[in-house]
Amino acid sequence: MKVSDILRVKGGTLFTVSPDQPLSAAIETMADRDIGSLVVMDHGHMVGMLTFREVILAIVKNGGSTGNTMIRSVMDDSPLSCTPETEMDEVRRMMLDRHARYMPVMTQSTLMGVISFYDVARAVVDSQDFENRMLKAYIRDWPAEGTPEAEKTG
Repeated sequence: MKVSDILRVKGGTLFTVSPDQPLSAAIETMADRDIGSLVVMDHGHMVGMLTFREVILAIVKNGGSTGNTMIRSVMDDSPLSCTPETEMDEVRRMMLDRHARYMPVMTQSTLMGVISFYDVARAVVDSQDFENRMLKAYIRDWPAEGTPEAEKTG
């Protein structure tokens, strides 16, 4: 399974912010859209990632408020990324190694989407459920011992 399989199911809605916007505006967008991350774009290029982790750290550092904090000062300026062709096993390993919950999907310098650890976990579970159903159907259709069909398989 590849990242493109997740993006196909997930859809193409993307939310981005500029590094020169106030953190409070990003938090409002995240809350309104019920999302945990925003890709930070500057002049059409990804320059960072803002997740609830960076937001919480910034608020704690600033005594419980956002103050005049700008996104540029708190964003992750070297986020992990993958391509639509990246295999899911590799994405899982990358996300686990870096404790990343969100990963931008890029084709060269074009943002194709963002996948979350939840998206990855759901894809794995769906794949396993499908495989289990196929195996159960195969076993259910297995010929009984002593029948001519069983003689052919044995």
